Amino acid sequence: MKLIIGNRAYSSWSMRGWLALKHAGVEFEELVVPLFDEAWEQRREGDEFAPSLGKVPILWDGETVIWDSLAIIEHCAELAGRDRFWPEDEAARGMARSMAAEMHSGFSALRRELPMNVRRNFGSVELSQEVEADIDRILNLWAQARARFGGTCEYLFCNWSAVDIMFAPVVTRFVTYGVRVPPFAATYMEAVLHRADIVEWIELAQDEPWVIEEYEAAPA
Repeated sequence: MKLIIGNRAYSSWSMRGWLALKHAGVEFEELVVPLFDEAWEQRREGDEFAPSLGKVPILWDGETVIWDSLAIIEHCAELAGRDRFWPEDEAARGMARSMAAEMHSGFSALRRELPMNVRRNFGSVELSQEVEADIDRILNLWAQARARFGGTCEYLFCNWSAVDIMFAPVVTRFVTYGVRVPPFAATYMEAVLHRADIVEWIELAQDEPWVIEEYEAAPA
């Protein structure tokens, strides 16, 4: 297997694909490509990028090519077993899939105004009403999952799963921009941030030489 990812500092979708492969426990080669540098347009036209139209992450598994993070998660679930990625309980699994899908397609204000940057901590910043609404929705989803299915475990549905992988970059955003969260969410975020694979991703990001200036400034 070969996984092509963008800058660890900034690429939330790359982080999700990488975490999925780590959770599946499969061996893979990884190639980190700097996003939006001078060679970006030329690079995305290469054979390795061709099926994805230049999107990252891209997973090559033999002749199989997958270029969407949630699709990579599903591919890994097929390899490692669905119970490793989704809750066994039917009701919990339905909620987890719905949350993962909502994260995949929603929260556009959060994505736009609070871009991922795991190398920065801007302290508490002023948030727009749209971003606050996205954050409130995320916290509400976390609270429901924890109350219904998380119990006293560390993660949203007790065991680390696909839905935690989907929300992991959000956890880093909340840290970067000093988002105030209730105690239950702070406890969940701490558990996520102390996972070995999350720690590894963030540490590797510190050594990257590439900088995207527009992601290096706190929101105005």
